[in-house]
Amino acid sequence: MIRRLFALEHYDRTGGESVPEMGPLAGTPGLRLVGAVHLPADDVVLALVEGSDAETVAAAAAAAGWRVDRLTPAAWLAPWAPRAGDTETTDRGPGAPGRTKHKGEEPCGA
Repeated sequence: MIRRLFALEHYDRTGGESVPEMGPLAGTPGLRLVGAVHLPADDVVLALVEGSDAETVAAAAAAAGWRVDRLTPAAWLAPWAPRAGDTETTDRGPGAPGRTKHKGEEPCGA
């Protein structure tokens, strides 16, 4: 399975006063939360998620109770190395070292 990278934005309406709680993304095969960061100065939580397509990522986020204000394809800009034992491939985006090819699909950001 090829996983693509997506950025989920959750706009923080607390003015940076508290860190929004986000439940775990679980139970969806092939989906992986790469990381999430709260940027209080920008009033946003940004989560990077790998998944097969935007609809799957959006459905998993909704099932976890995440409010997603924006979901967009993303691309890796820095080198990425798979974790030990990771057998799935990931689209790292155009120009990223070690980029894998899609089978008939355009890469994120194309």
